[in-house]
Amino acid sequence: MKKIPQHVCIIMDGNGRWAQKRGLPRTAGHVKGIANVKKITIAARDLGVKILTLFAFSTENWSRPASEIKLLMREFDKYLTREMSSFIKDKIRLNVMGRKNPFSDKLWERIQYVQDQTKKDYNFILNLAVNYGGRAEIVDAAKKIASDFKQGSIDIDDLNEDKFREYLYFPEVPDPDLLIRTSGELRISNFLVWELAYSEFYFIKKFWPDFNPKDLELAISEYAKRDRRYGVVKSA
Repeated sequence: MKKIPQHVCIIMDGNGRWAQKRGLPRTAGHVKGIANVKKITIAARDLGVKILTLFAFSTENWSRPASEIKLLMREFDKYLTREMSSFIKDKIRLNVMGRKNPFSDKLWERIQYVQDQTKKDYNFILNLAVNYGGRAEIVDAAKKIASDFKQGSIDIDDLNEDKFREYLYFPEVPDPDLLIRTSGELRISNFLVWELAYSEFYFIKKFWPDFNPKDLELAISEYAKRDRRYGVVKSA
């Protein structure tokens, strides 16, 4: 049986360039990219993956044009509204990882509602990293640790990697086995800085809107060929 990564994460890159190559506005690429999320989510589940984490919007993306951000937030809201019943039917738990501000109150309430409704009965987890930054997550964890230390609920001598992990956004989610990045870029772009320490990386030149279930299967097949060492030299 093929070795299947239990946790796959994807940097969904190239929406804007996909649109520009077709003479379309960048926003058209984002709409197409959002439409691809469901297809890849179902494909991952059907291949035996248990957790899928998608990098949708970074803390740095707020510097983009206001019209583009407005469309992205509107499409995200529509996606949550449209897909909630499917999440429940297909037993998919949704987690949104990232900072609350500057989401609108309406959108944040929608996020919380969908998360609450999908956490009761599930066999697959979909994490959407929205307003997320890997360094921001570490800073937020450090602030929580400092607050707990100040209140006397943590001893600094008890702080190790396992304890630090408890302060991350979703400490119960295991580290990714496989990172996929679309569009041909060869970097992690501040995504899951802590969690990707020993993940396998797979890069593909296709833009995210063109990434399909077959591409996902090929990435998993490549992963299955690799020998994960975790820094340990294995004996012959």
